Amino acid sequence: MTQGERRTPARRTVLGAAGATVLGASTALAAGTGTAQAAAADRGADRTPGRGYRSLPVPTVIGHRGASGYRPEHTLGSYRHALDLGAHVVEQDLVPTRDGHLVCRHENDITGTTDVADHPEFASRKATKTVDGVTLTGWFTEDFTLAELKTLRAKERIPVTRQENTLYDGRWTVPTFEEVLRWAEDEGRRRGREIWLHVETKHPSYFRSLGLGLEERLAKLLRRYGRHRANSPVFLQSFEPSSIQRLAKLVDAPGVVLLSGPGSRPWDFAEAGDPRTVADLVTPAGLRWIASYAQGIGPTLDLVIPKDASGRLGTPTTLVRDAHAEGLILHPYTHRNENTFLPADFRKGTDPTAYGDSFGALKRYLETGIDGIFSDNPDTALLAAADLAARD
Repeated sequence: MTQGERRTPARRTVLGAAGATVLGASTALAAGTGTAQAAAADRGADRTPGRGYRSLPVPTVIGHRGASGYRPEHTLGSYRHALDLGAHVVEQDLVPTRDGHLVCRHENDITGTTDVADHPEFASRKATKTVDGVTLTGWFTEDFTLAELKTLRAKERIPVTRQENTLYDGRWTVPTFEEVLRWAEDEGRRRGREIWLHVETKHPSYFRSLGLGLEERLAKLLRRYGRHRANSPVFLQSFEPSSIQRLAKLVDAPGVVLLSGPGSRPWDFAEAGDPRTVADLVTPAGLRWIASYAQGIGPTLDLVIPKDASGRLGTPTTLVRDAHAEGLILHPYTHRNENTFLPADFRKGTDPTAYGDSFGALKRYLETGIDGIFSDNPDTALLAAADLAARD
């Protein structure tokens, strides 16, 4: 579907996805080198190209860090569950190890997402660092080799809010991105379809300053696995526009610039002395600049529909219309079911961890014409998309 052609059939394709159920589990993956990498290179060289991101259903449901509403985030279990629930795309965030491997963690600080604090052999690795202007104390991926990191187990990041997810603490290791690429190939064969990934470079300027540049490492893996083309089943995203610009020179896969609050500045802008804020980037001129090197934006939902002083949804902005006018797709973030994450007018009761009127909130967001949405609960988002399709 091309921009401007808001056809009903594309929306209706979510109906099948929302009702799909897939049983079974994939074989566990081990980190691959040597022969496995050579085989991957051979496969990537002659792989048949896919149909490209315009072929995805609209709205596209992106499993945020997998199905992180139900499983500890950025684990193969979370990614697999997102597919089982029907997500069209599954997200990965990438940070490096000391020896240069890309691993899937939302942050390089792994204090809250692994059992590292329970490993006395790593007690001395605890450190205080400043990352993108924020001072943090904990354990960081760049201080561990991959072999060391693989001795840790993943756990739920927000156990107070998602107590049930703690059932799965310790079940999975931290996956490398190469493991995820092989997993996606295996799942694609098993499910008979392309497995789409939404891949973010985290803190790219910070890591480049450490000699651990992300973009070149990512591009090398994308080429090895044949996901470097314009119609490959992958999005590349970053909060730093220069990271997407750098990737655009290395591969042809579609890029998405992530946008946070209107008063914030991308960290690469801050380091370069660029005075522009997100408010400048969401103007028609700013969007035109983004469209010169990227194919989409990933704005916070508040940039699509701002909240008033009481936390209730207000009037939609013109961002959807303006971005579409520049040929950009919009994948806003993040939908979650719990009251604590919902706008005030869609909360139910006083328990912040209880589910609120998630469908009501999703209806408001999806009616703006966004092209997709990141969701911790992809099954909920798919049902809301199906409701929208039924009304079209």
